Amino acid sequence: MTSSPVSTAISRRAAIGAAGAGLAASLGHRLSPSTVHAQEATPVATATITDGLSVEILQAFRDVPGTLGLKLWAPENAGQPAWSVEHNPDEKMFIASAFKSFVLAEALRQIEEAVDSSSSTPPAAQIAAGLQQLLPLNDSVFSLDSSVFNPPHLSGDVSLRTALEAMISHSDNTGADIVLKHIGADNVQAFVDGIGLTQTQIPFSTRAFIGYIMGLPDWQNTTWAQLEAGQFPDPRPIMNDTISMASSASDLVAFYWRALSGDLFQNASSLATFRAILATSDAIPQVIPLGGNGFGKGGQVAANGTFGVTIAGGIYVPQRWVYFAILQNWTEADGSSPEVMAAYVEAVQGTFRLLQDHFTT
Repeated sequence: MTSSPVSTAISRRAAIGAAGAGLAASLGHRLSPSTVHAQEATPVATATITDGLSVEILQAFRDVPGTLGLKLWAPENAGQPAWSVEHNPDEKMFIASAFKSFVLAEALRQIEEAVDSSSSTPPAAQIAAGLQQLLPLNDSVFSLDSSVFNPPHLSGDVSLRTALEAMISHSDNTGADIVLKHIGADNVQAFVDGIGLTQTQIPFSTRAFIGYIMGLPDWQNTTWAQLEAGQFPDPRPIMNDTISMASSASDLVAFYWRALSGDLFQNASSLATFRAILATSDAIPQVIPLGGNGFGKGGQVAANGTFGVTIAGGIYVPQRWVYFAILQNWTEADGSSPEVMAAYVEAVQGTFRLLQDHFTT
């Protein structure tokens, strides 16, 4: 482990961003049963558009070192048959900051549940007001890899929407911890459990997660001063049963299918906000070709000799949704991080070009 954890503990931003240069270098509210239901089964294609497309996509990842978890699914639509391709879809893997989409969804759902249907104020206006509520930005929520809130140099109050946008658009960990503290990480876990995502694990804060994997004895109470000091005694694995950021390709596709279609929300403005914020994720324009509308979240980690990268969400091409989750985990024994990342990004970009070419012809 290097002496500076800032760039290695939970960083994921450079992973996709560097691809343009040809090299990728481097994370008391319960469900209402009447509005959210557990999925009975993972979406399964009933027919295949072309075996050739599936073969080409799987071949694109053939030489990427490590463990791949992949699922792509286009539901049946307007007489067009469903299509899917998958590889290790149900394997629980590290997803880094891709977990933040679950946080976004639960935050919007909590605002919806506070809407007063008897009020003369329209629900959309109430939801907009809920997004403007102010939350504290201080050393209780400061975390590493926070390019927007830039701790400890900024402090005060920020709107919930600003924190959500920072969390997704630039994967700001302080933004994530502001939101998690406000809505309750246990409520996010209850949400994903309640919709049947059996392989998904949410941390109660990015700061506690970093403290845990870096070996702090009292990691539950990791402080900003400890993160700044960068003195970590006994590194622990990023995949563990205590605190992690984990899911499977099947879980992620099932989530995005229901969330992006509006099934998890009660109000059209919540769905619009969910899509709008996900569309600003910095990973999306790096992998989605022009002409396709992409919504989703990426994540990347490099810590303690283990590495992970994820891109998951949905792409809308003319008259067709394709939901996707592409997870890659590896160790130093599999290959150097820059080499693996470069191969992964090339395969992902190639996959989306294939999808766009196929579904727009």
